[in-house]
Amino acid sequence: MAEELALLVPKTHGITFRIQISVKELLDTDVLLKLLFHLPVNYPSTLPDISVNSDQLTRAQCMDVKDKLLEQAKKHLSEPMVHDLILWIQQHLKYVIKQSATVCDEKTTLSKGTSTEDGIWMLLLHLDHMRAKAKYVKTVEKWASDLRLTGRLMFMGKIILILLQGDRSNIKEYLILQKTSKVDVDSSGKKCKEKMISVLCETKVQSQHKRFQTFEVKEYSTLDELQREFETAGLTILFSEFVPPLLK
Repeated sequence: MAEELALLVPKTHGITFRIQISVKELLDTDVLLKLLFHLPVNYPSTLPDISVNSDQLTRAQCMDVKDKLLEQAKKHLSEPMVHDLILWIQQHLKYVIKQSATVCDEKTTLSKGTSTEDGIWMLLLHLDHMRAKAKYVKTVEKWASDLRLTGRLMFMGKIILILLQGDRSNIKEYLILQKTSKVDVDSSGKKCKEKMISVLCETKVQSQHKRFQTFEVKEYSTLDELQREFETAGLTILFSEFVPPLLK
């Protein structure tokens, strides 16, 4: 087992830090878990926000690991818990993965009419540029309105982010529109499809996340202003994981 820790966000809004753990317990191979913890100012009276990523696990498996860690965190409420959570996942990772595979197999036997994706989902997109900005913005606003999606279209310097919340089916429909419609123009002014778009995150909205009531277009003059937008929505860990790398 190897560990690496990095502090990402200062104490004023709580503490956000990343821990990388290499576990040798799954099929005798190395599994590198990248755990991102956000400890609120009133931690440990409030549960930490946790993000899990691993190149060796699927997105569904990472979500299962996160859910199990949060279940364990509830057992340690009001007492320091991060160290205990790390020890627990080191000892139980193979069982979580095995259980995840079983659940996945069971889901495939459900009738196609049964939805396993109920609830509100969230999508974070990064756009490389907008040449026809006014037209592009109006198109995004129309899609969000038609699909009953809320969130933000955010501009900060050269960074362009679209954060959406809504039904999973509508989120998927938005992605199809975004990737297949001629929404911008190329260098010669000819209409073109969006080819330089990145899906940074697609996940189910958690209880600690605040719901956006409307879709708004906002511009930020500093990174701190953009960070506060995420923090207000309970998305500090989302910001820490995906936005700073865009500045490099």
